[in-house]
Amino acid sequence: MTQARGALLWTAGAAALALSVAVAVTIGPAAISVPDVFSAVVAHLGGGETRLTPLRDGIVWNLRMPRTLLAAVCGAGLAVCGTVLQSLLRNPLADPFVLGVSSGASTGAVAVVVLGVGGGAVSVSAGAFAGALCSFALVLLLSHALGGSADRVVLSGVAVMQLFSALTSFVILTAADAETTRGVLFWLLGSLSGVGWTDVWICAAVLLAALTVCLAHARTLDAFAFGQDAAATLGVQVARTRLILLSVTALLTAVLVSSAGAIGFVGLVLPHAARAVVGSGHARLLPVTALAGAVFLVWVDTLARTVLDPQEVPVGVVTSLIGVPAFVLVLYRTRKAAL
Repeated sequence: MTQARGALLWTAGAAALALSVAVAVTIGPAAISVPDVFSAVVAHLGGGETRLTPLRDGIVWNLRMPRTLLAAVCGAGLAVCGTVLQSLLRNPLADPFVLGVSSGASTGAVAVVVLGVGGGAVSVSAGAFAGALCSFALVLLLSHALGGSADRVVLSGVAVMQLFSALTSFVILTAADAETTRGVLFWLLGSLSGVGWTDVWICAAVLLAALTVCLAHARTLDAFAFGQDAAATLGVQVARTRLILLSVTALLTAVLVSSAGAIGFVGLVLPHAARAVVGSGHARLLPVTALAGAVFLVWVDTLARTVLDPQEVPVGVVTSLIGVPAFVLVLYRTRKAAL
């Protein structure tokens, strides 16, 4: 791909993301137009008075805009994590949750909501973040004890994921009432309802930092495509680089999951779609994947909150319904490549 074509693709992707956010904010029970959205945004950024009523301005700025932007950030972050892990572990089926982070976050959230850990001083997001870090630390410890290879990392992640999933189920079954169980399960399936600007800023800052680190290691990720031994002969410090990138992707996933719950299949499917368009060079692949993931999750979240209005569908349910057929296609292509 030429630089001109790459720049055109990134510009088109950024424009598509901006338009998607603007249009998605207009969709809902309250009739709001795209010019209304831009008016509210300009006013809140110091560009003068908004022409909207206080109620409509609040719907745009305090309700729909944070949710839509967080959907974009989560989609971009999960897609980037999937891209890095698939290359780092040389596994086309790797996704951000292969490190057990999602299961650990679920256990942490359930511990706060159901068991009352923290005595009310710890939020659900903080509990989920702590659980995610604990699960990742356990994966690192277990994979190191087993030899530290890419396959051992994946296997350790699967084992830790099953462990924390079992703990979560045990706590819910033994200690939660029906109403609490319903609320917890909704969060476990992924939900962007009730988010605020603080969630957006935190997740966006971590995404920017993680994407910067990953782009700085773009050539290294290209080398990993040929295997660890080949990367080592090219001067890559395999163990150190793997630890850095695994830690970055785990931290980003933990932050996203603590704010939005477990949203599956975004990090599994979107990297493959982006590779089909721009190839496997990570300097081009990572930004395109981020844009694709952002646009994708903005529209998935819009569908989730409107398709059964006034009832809301968990975002993870919609991504799974879309992602399962794509996952089967990835499995089929992987099988054909192995034959």
